[in-house]
Amino acid sequence: MSETAAEPTAPLRARAEIDLGALRANVRALRARTPGAALMAVVKSDGYGHGAVPCARAALAAGATWLGTATPEEALALRAAGLPGPILCWLWVPGGPWRQAIEAGIDVSLSGMWALREAVAAARAAGRPARVQLKADTGLGRNGCQPGPDWAELVGEALRAEAEGLVRVTGLWSHFACADEPGHPSITAQLDRFREMLAYAEEQGVRPEVRHIANSPAALTLPETHFDLVRTGIALYGISPSPELGTPADFGLRPVMTLSASLALVKHVPGGHGVSYGHHYVTPGETTLGLVPVGYADGIPRHASGAGPVLVDGKWRTVAGRVAMDQFVVDLGGDEPAVGSEAVLFGPGDRGEPTAEDWAQACGTIAYEIVTRIGTRVPRVYVNGEEIG
Repeated sequence: MSETAAEPTAPLRARAEIDLGALRANVRALRARTPGAALMAVVKSDGYGHGAVPCARAALAAGATWLGTATPEEALALRAAGLPGPILCWLWVPGGPWRQAIEAGIDVSLSGMWALREAVAAARAAGRPARVQLKADTGLGRNGCQPGPDWAELVGEALRAEAEGLVRVTGLWSHFACADEPGHPSITAQLDRFREMLAYAEEQGVRPEVRHIANSPAALTLPETHFDLVRTGIALYGISPSPELGTPADFGLRPVMTLSASLALVKHVPGGHGVSYGHHYVTPGETTLGLVPVGYADGIPRHASGAGPVLVDGKWRTVAGRVAMDQFVVDLGGDEPAVGSEAVLFGPGDRGEPTAEDWAQACGTIAYEIVTRIGTRVPRVYVNGEEIG
């Protein structure tokens, strides 16, 4: 979970500028849309590529009350950085750091009996109860306990462990499969199943602190799913979870990351000049080429070859030929920006630059992947780190 100082003292090959002021504003916008629920800031995968620790701090400062991670290692790193309050982590494997998580006061998600057994054993070793949340598979078909006998067994054994002082059941939760697809029939089916599984657990005596199923798309568009807590991931970073639902601006959100690089070379070439591996692009006439010094080792999708948009000198350009490991080329059409000029791959769009969604469309993927895959060779530069006034 790398953390880079604010403005650098020397030009950078590339930079991912992270606007923490935009992130705080996004938290406030999300809270306004979910007034009856607490808000979890999901900072898994190093804050979706934005930097988990600084983004977590900014989110808590703006009113988020929970943090969420996938892996226990991510959660433990947040605690080591001094992040307070409840943290939920949900992706466990046998032999994981259960005791460390319990000692750090981290909520651990349980989807089956094996996980409950490991949590109980770790709680005994730690000499303190484990904070556990029981996850229900209401139809996503990934993690989570199946309804029926499996759920009954998990609930019953968790209550027995709670009676022994070994666990505290702090939450009941699930996850949508298609909340980003308006009107999908699975949404209602999952919500009905979740209510049924909640009712069973509560009838048996579970008294959770929080019940939650809403992810970013549900938080934005399905108020009936909010319950006690909403888990906001991609929306926190100012990216719409689906173009079908609306743009970031439609939800009062602003993209947090701007990815840019400094042109490493500008040169004249004749027509018929091959560009990059395989010569999949050949210049149609005499032109100028600009070398952008980032590639797939930095997280630029190779699928962006011949398609990825870049703003250079106020004009949209397109990746010419293949994206290589460390660099790609744009055809500047005869223009001659200075070496060192800024090439903006994506940002909020205020200056006419492409957005992460534009890159997603060019690559046949989703904007989540575009920002999350930006690698550690690209420094994160944090701006607007403190509230003004």
